[in-house]
Amino acid sequence: MSDADVLLLGAVAYDPKVVTIWEGFKAYFERRDLPFDYILYSNYERQVEALLDDLIHVAWNSPLAWIRAERLARARGRSVRAIAMRDTDRDLTSIIVVRADSPVGAVTDLKGKRVAVGAVDSPQATLLPLAHLSQHGLRPGIDFEVQRHDVLGGKHGDHIGGERDAARALMAGRADAACMIDGNLLLFVNEGTLRPGATRVLTRTGRYDHCNLTVGPGAPADLVERFRALVLAMAYDDAEVRPLLDLEGLRAWREGRVEGYRALGAAVDELGFYDRDGNVTSVDYRY
Repeated sequence: MSDADVLLLGAVAYDPKVVTIWEGFKAYFERRDLPFDYILYSNYERQVEALLDDLIHVAWNSPLAWIRAERLARARGRSVRAIAMRDTDRDLTSIIVVRADSPVGAVTDLKGKRVAVGAVDSPQATLLPLAHLSQHGLRPGIDFEVQRHDVLGGKHGDHIGGERDAARALMAGRADAACMIDGNLLLFVNEGTLRPGATRVLTRTGRYDHCNLTVGPGAPADLVERFRALVLAMAYDDAEVRPLLDLEGLRAWREGRVEGYRALGAAVDELGFYDRDGNVTSVDYRY
């Protein structure tokens, strides 16, 4: 069987569970007569480039990877599309947290303070929160110190080690505020990184969307449609697939949409992460 007869998906190996997830999905698809295989990448930049070079058909993309894929495709006179996303990828927010006893009572009080963020390429813990502060008149690196925690560059914040380190910096008094995705506040409390009642939410970003399954411009339409139909038909009450959905952090797949990436696109432009053609322009980014 040639590669043209097999749907090839790319995913980033940000955690060992990624292998378990896609081995399970591969068996699931093949039992339903969809020839399927996957390729793991160490970073999203290489994965996006592979998608645009037609080396893979579909990419399990971070929101930042979607931004780059769409820009690279447009620059080449091509197009990509988002065909599915998790229910948990929709309408998320990031928060900026301070210690409960902090004198910081308003966003503007962060002027002259130290704000801990995640990795330089984290949409949820760096790009979107910094753009949010900029909208409130606080320029990153000018009106406040950006304290970055770079862990596993190229993973686009999927590995939350940098986000967790930012929370630790807040608790240790090395930072005056910390940025994180809303759902990780409870996670960090439950695991002991943050003490119960020791923090409060100062502000939160507008809503945005997270990951999606991005189809490349050279993908075979028939295989993609079969893949899409099988993905959207997965049911959480199906004992065969439920453990995989739990590992991937969803209860249902939804149709892909792109409106929820506008804020991140604006943040990418403001902070100079990619240019309009999808070239990496962040001088501090290593992956």
